[in-house]
Amino acid sequence: MDIRQLRYFIAVAEHLSFTEASKQLFIAQSAVSQQIADLEKKIGVQLFTRNKRSVRLTNAGEVLLKEAIGLVNKSEEAIEKTRQADLGIIGNLKAGFIGYTEKDFLPYLIREFRRNYPKVELQLNQLNHGLLIEGLKNGELDVGFTLSFGVDNIGGLKSKHIFTETISVVMHCDHPLADKKSISLSALADESFIVLNRHESPQGFNKTLLMCTNNGFNPNIVSEPKLIQTVLLLVDSGMGIAILPNSLKLQSSPSLRFIDIEGEQAEDELVIAWKKSNTNPSIPLFLNQLEASKMYYRQEIKEAPIK
Repeated sequence: MDIRQLRYFIAVAEHLSFTEASKQLFIAQSAVSQQIADLEKKIGVQLFTRNKRSVRLTNAGEVLLKEAIGLVNKSEEAIEKTRQADLGIIGNLKAGFIGYTEKDFLPYLIREFRRNYPKVELQLNQLNHGLLIEGLKNGELDVGFTLSFGVDNIGGLKSKHIFTETISVVMHCDHPLADKKSISLSALADESFIVLNRHESPQGFNKTLLMCTNNGFNPNIVSEPKLIQTVLLLVDSGMGIAILPNSLKLQSSPSLRFIDIEGEQAEDELVIAWKKSNTNPSIPLFLNQLEASKMYYRQEIKEAPIK
């Protein structure tokens, strides 16, 4: 017994006519009769009583009709789900984010993606830079939101620009330089620096190191916390200063000051990154939704060409 025979059986049972069933199925009446005969032989029961005037279902045929409709519908549902999975509209998508630069647009993006693709299970995890990149490389994440510094040098990853993030010097309000609107990094050569741990966040660590060395000094790093919240806490306690994304200002202590950096492009890009070899068909759908949602991002975001 196969699905085709069940479809033939349902057509005859619904019309109670081999002629009408053959018209609906666009095949010869003799082919319909042959398939029904084969089906009866396989099952070992008579499904129809028929004579020259009429066709009627037997008791066994009435039972099979109910079951056959369910089986055919289930098979069609399975085929449709398979097609949707191939298109990426059924499945799962694992996304990582660093937790501060994305807060203005990520909730909207997630709402819209879930509304448009309700059958894609979206799993979200907040991670530091290092774990996020590692997750993309080993397949634990499908996409990740992170700062671009160093991402292009990581083999096997692709990225798309989202917006440009300003980098600021962060210090306590009691610091002698805290009232300045902008400051040159070279003026900070004698300061103590709090930097995200080089193993937990190689991007953040290397970004700070590069900016300082480009201004003629190696930073005096007195602490390397694993969490960005700890960096802010230590700066707030007066242990040192930090170089951090300006977007952290909105979730920081009011006693912290975020000061513009003079004389250079103190910026980084927020990007969405993914592994080139990742074949999850939901990734292109998520990237398209991201692009479609850009108009709703915070006003100060300036669009830039996609890499």
